[in-house]
Amino acid sequence: MAEISYRRHRFPPIVIQHAVWLYLRFTLSYRDVEELLAERGLDISYESVRSWVLKFGRMIARRLRQVRPRPSDRWHLDEMVVRIAGKRMYLWRAVDHEGEILDVLVQRRRDRRAAVKLMRKQGFAPKRVVMDKLRSYGAAF
Repeated sequence: MAEISYRRHRFPPIVIQHAVWLYLRFTLSYRDVEELLAERGLDISYESVRSWVLKFGRMIARRLRQVRPRPSDRWHLDEMVVRIAGKRMYLWRAVDHEGEILDVLVQRRRDRRAAVKLMRKQGFAPKRVVMDKLRSYGAAF
């Protein structure tokens, strides 16, 4: 992966990374990030935060995902029916035993392919799975 270049920016890379992290990690607006940084004595406009998020956000988010610890090996799979734009859809969710949502998948069908797609996105198989007794879950395992 290419190194992120912070050349020609007024603030040091650690300040830029922290501002982008605040915006991406918490549900904050650009102005909220501006106020949080002002409390720390940094005079940064929300437009600067916006431009940093647009420029560096994707790369910083990718790096954060890479260093995130691996989820636990006990999962709970859940499924529910929702209506989106008047159409019946199935919402699938994988949650580890600590409550971290691993993945969410919305599909029109409730079948083996949907369950397999949800499980494969994680990259490894859990040792124990708690689930409803649906046939499509069994096919995925």
